[in-house]
Parts: sequence; C-alpha cells; structure tokens
Amino acid sequence: MNRITFIFALLIASPATRSYASPSPDIEIIRGRIVAALMAPPVNDARVKELMSTLRRDGTWPGIDYDNVSREAFGHSQHLSNMVQMSRAYGKKGSALKGGKELKNAVYLALDYWLAHDFICENWWWNEIGTPDALTSVLLIMDKDLSQTQIDKASAITARSHINAQGARQSGDRIKIAGIQAKNALFRRDAATFEMLVKVIEGEIRFVPADQRGMQYDYSFHHRDDHVNNTLSYGLGYADAFAEWAAYTEGARCRFSEQAVRQLVDYYLDGICKQMVYGKYPDPAAANRDIARQGHGGPMGIRTPERLIAATSYRKAELQEIVNIRQNKAKPTYSFGKFFWLSEYYTHQRPGYFASVRMYSDRNANMEQPYNGEGLMNHHRGDGANYISVTGTEYADVAPVYDWQKIPGTTILQKPSLPHENEIQKYGAMDFAGAVTDGLYGAAAFDFISPHDPLCARKAWFFFDSEYVCLGAGIKSGTNNTVATTMNQCLLHGDVTVNADGEVQTVPRGERQIDDVRWIYHGGAGYIFPQPARINLANQAATGSWFRVNRQTGASKREVSTDIFKLWIDHGARLNGAAYQYVVMPGAGEEQVAEAWQNPKIDVLSNTRELQAVWHKTLKILQIVCYKNSTLRLSGGYAVMMDSPGMVMVKVAGSGFELSVADPSRKLGKMHFSVNRKIEKKGENFTAVWDEAGSMSHISVDLPQAGHAGESVTVKF
Repeated sequence: MNRITFIFALLIASPATRSYASPSPDIEIIRGRIVAALMAPPVNDARVKELMSTLRRDGTWPGIDYDNVSREAFGHSQHLSNMVQMSRAYGKKGSALKGGKELKNAVYLALDYWLAHDFICENWWWNEIGTPDALTSVLLIMDKDLSQTQIDKASAITARSHINAQGARQSGDRIKIAGIQAKNALFRRDAATFEMLVKVIEGEIRFVPADQRGMQYDYSFHHRDDHVNNTLSYGLGYADAFAEWAAYTEGARCRFSEQAVRQLVDYYLDGICKQMVYGKYPDPAAANRDIARQGHGGPMGIRTPERLIAATSYRKAELQEIVNIRQNKAKPTYSFGKFFWLSEYYTHQRPGYFASVRMYSDRNANMEQPYNGEGLMNHHRGDGANYISVTGTEYADVAPVYDWQKIPGTTILQKPSLPHENEIQKYGAMDFAGAVTDGLYGAAAFDFISPHDPLCARKAWFFFDSEYVCLGAGIKSGTNNTVATTMNQCLLHGDVTVNADGEVQTVPRGERQIDDVRWIYHGGAGYIFPQPARINLANQAATGSWFRVNRQTGASKREVSTDIFKLWIDHGARLNGAAYQYVVMPGAGEEQVAEAWQNPKIDVLSNTRELQAVWHKTLKILQIVCYKNSTLRLSGGYAVMMDSPGMVMVKVAGSGFELSVADPSRKLGKMHFSVNRKIEKKGENFTAVWDEAGSMSHISVDLPQAGHAGESVTVKF
C-alpha cells in the first residue's frame, strides 16, 4: 500500500464514532479473542483496592514523578499499568470488584488525568508504542462504559501508533505498531483498515539482506544497522506479536498464509529457542543492555509457542516440547551446534548443558549502545564471551555485583576502571570471526584485537558431547596492566573442589592463587588443565547495586551482596605471545572430571598464532582453525595443508569421513586444502583430485555467498 492509499484509509476510519452498517463476523470474532486475551490474566483484588485507595482526587498516584519525562525515568508507565489493572478488574468475571461503581469512577479519574495532560516522553517508544498500547487495552476492555469524550481523546493518542510513524521502521517495532493500530481498527469495527494492517504484519515475516533490519538468513534478528544480535529482545517481541495475530486471525478470511506461519515457526525454534538454555532460559551471551535489568534471565513463558501450535500443525511436536520443558513437564532431550553467522554467535546444546560463544568483527559491532542508561558496563561482553549453563540459572541477577572485566571466556586487559559508557559500542578490527559446524558438533574462532585496549589474541573453542576445549595463543599487550583470561564468573553454588599437584581438597571461601592445578570442580561443571597451570580462584561475596549498571530511575541504589564463583588465569603484563588451554566439562560429576584428567579423550594438536587444532580420540573428530596457510601434521604420517585461512572439521566414520568447512573471513569462493592420502571424488559442490605426482589429494569445496557467506558446508566422502 502506498502512502496516499494509507492516508485515505486513515481518513475514512479516523472518527471514533463512525458506525458500520454490517460489521464483519470475522471482525467480531477477532475482537472477542483480543478482549478475552486482555482479560485472561488473573486479577489481584487486594492490589486493585490498594490502587483505588491511594489514587488522589486529581487522578494521580503518589510515588510517580509526573514532571520527569526523561528517557531514564518516565514513571508514568506505572500510571498506565495501574489503569489497565483497574480496567481488567472492572470487567473480570469472578472478581469481587466487577462492575463496581467506585472502581469505575477510579478508572475515569486516572484516565481523565492522563487525557488532560497527554504526557510525551523523550523516548519515542513510549509515545508510539507503550502509551498507545496501554490506552488501546483500556478502550477495548472498558468499551461502552467510556464516554464519547474519553473515547475521542484516547483515540487521538492511540492514533500516534500507525505504520507511517517515525518508529515504524522495518524491524520488531513496525510489527508492534501495526498490531496496535489493528486493535484500534477493531475497536472502531473498521474491517477494511484492519485487514490491510493484517497484511502489513504478515509482510514483515521474511528474510532481509544482511545490511537491513529484521530476520536474518541465519534466523538471528538485527534491530539496527549495527548488526548486533537482538534476537532475544526486539526479535522476541517480533515473534510474540506475529504469533499473537496468527492466533487471533486463525480461521478468519484474513488469516496469515501457511508459508508465513511456517517461517515464523522456523525462526522461533531455530533462532529464538536455540539462543536459550534448553529453550527455556535466555543465554546471557545473547543479551545486550537488557542484562542490566533486574529479573532478566528468568524462565520464558509458554504463550507464544502455544499460539503457534494453535495456528499450525507445522513442527508441532517440537513446539510442544518447548512448552513442556518450560512447564517442567519434560527434560530436554535434543542436541545441536548452531552458528548464527550473520551475528557471529555460536550455541551448543546437550541434554545436560548449554554453552555459547559471542564474537564480533569489522562487519558487526560488539554490543548494543547503552540506550536509556542501561547496560553501562558492557564494554567486553562481546570479546569471546563463553557462558556455561547446567541449570540455566547460573547468572541470574548477577549484574549489580559482577566484575565486568572478567567475563567468562574473554581475555581482557585489567584496567583500573572501564572506559566511559559512550565507548561501549565498537566494531572489530579483523574479519576472522566464525565457526564451522555440521549442526551437531562445531568449533568457533576469533582473531581478536581489542577496540578498547592494546591487546590481541587468537581464541578458539572446540565443542563435542561431554566436553569442549578452549585455546588461546599469541596473546600480546603493551602496558603494565595484567591480562586475564576468565573461565567463569557465576553465582556460587556449593563447594569448590581443586586438584592441585595431585592433592584434592575443598577450598575455603576467599580469593587465592593456586599453583599446579590439574582440575577444578564447581556447580556441576569441571575445568581441566591438560598442562597443570597457575589459576586464580574466588568464592566469596561480591557487592554492588543495580544503579551501578542501570541509570533508570527504577534501578535501586541499595547495596546488594551475592556469593560469586570466579575462575581466571593471570597472564601477567607486557605479553608477547602468551597462551592458554583448558577443557570444560559441563554437566559432569566430580568423579568424571577426575577420570577425564587421568585418561583424556582430547589431544591438543596445535595452539599457535597460525594454527589451532584439536582431535577427539573417542568421537574421531578433527577440528582445525587456520589463520593463515599452514600445515597440520598428525600421527601416522598424515598431513593437512591449508591453502588459505579457514576452518575445517573432519568426522571419521567407518571407511569414510564427513567434511565440514567454513570461511570466517567471508572472502573466499572456494575452500582449498590438501591431504597426503588418496581421495578421488566429485560432488555437486566439491572435488577431490589425486595429483599426478601421487603424493597429495587436492580438495576444493564451494562456499556459500551473499547472505549465506560464513555458513558451513558439509560433504560426505
């Protein structure tokens, strides 16, 4: 629809009093479904009575600063929430307050105050989404109990939420705004405008080019042109809004196409849920400034998957499993390795644990900016963050007390203080950031040059079933500040056991440096050091406040104390090629960790600036990260020669093998490498040719291009 047609549609629908001779039956059904959804949440009569008793004669509540409309404040949102709660109680069957005159007058008083002042926030979101959404709910719930004057004034405010508004950009916000406008069309029983808006919503469910906002080809979600992963924030709201309308319009003439619904289901299961621990808890590595909000990290609800189940039978069993897991009716059973190449983020799931790696490059920014005063200490959370989850609650509400220069998985220069908050968002300096995966196993790698400090490192992670390997090489820094690689920093859960120089002991609370460490066990995860190392360990209380990381007026300045487990390697200062290696065993028992150190399944074949490689002896999987053309020599006289930077994974099975390759730099059209064994085969996207000299097989694999550049390719020999 062009702008002129849209404006004409608005004009014919604008009078709130306009009547329609024969409302569409579909409109009445959908309107009823929306009202039923609004009325579904339980009503706390005691809380509503408290709101009524504290409401002042002028229609305001104490404790709300009505003069402060700044981005960090806008306590007016509480006023809006209070009105919705009272409206719901007024119409709720079973509520002792239903239809009460005193409650009705309280709703009127609060609503009239808002309509008289029409508060405009410095943050556009409240003006075009937050406030119109709340007032639309009041209109639909109260309906005929409102006066025409109230309806007209409220409709003038809700009309700011329309698809030509400033905030209705292609992304999660556009779909929300279209949904609010559609609800207002339903309130007016304007079938033509409503059906047009449903088509707008459906049209947002699509892949977009990598330089645009919206759903990416890898099922991650970008809300802005900084290419930061917003899947579990704006991308979650995007899915929620579409699922809401898919359920509302099911069976109606204007229902969504099956193709659009299926794409949304794929995005929900392969994008959103694969960025969550067991599809239930959001991965901290996928969070941005929202990690600084109290309550972030709690379990997700079931409303969206249930709505998708109601809208389609497509992948119903998988959606139902997510519902069951979130309701604690089932335990996770699935395993995967998933790389979101357009967001440079890898996730690895097994039934007993979840781990991830967050990276960035010269293509993507490291982190969201600290909009509205949130996420003030997020400078290093993209520097190869590797969060480890067994329960899904390891990092719940740790933000106030966190050491933000010891993010799990990262290598960070330990400064007296972090740079200014305006310095958080940076692009990387290198293009080598990526992963190779076959969908079950995988490796991630990061050519890291800090945009904040004089520091660089080559970092890689190699993921299997019961364990994964973390390697770092070529660590350089040019200052007197020390450099730390952090293995974990999470909530302290129980005892910490250490095997140092063959002696196993439970360490007392405190902070210490321990020499000759073979393995450490805490919270259902083991940390193994194939080469005994000097390790720093803290298991003690840490203090801070929410206001330290979040300047919103609702963030408490009260000091809180939380017991924290923190494990890191102190590399020292002025480094010129330092390295590290350790193995993580999440979801294992202490005995399993001890056995794994005694009888390792892992061989670290190389850990240099040029080449990092690991061989899993039991699974027979070889994973290689090559930062420049190099040769890897294996036992038995085997050799692999890489002609360019890239990543390779080989899975040996019987008399054959499976080969996966990827180009983290996104520059190559083909991956070329050679092996000193005879292989001759040709497929649709690869060739293997034994050379005339009879010494090498030259393998060439076509690589994905455009929006799929960076994605892995797997071929079987």
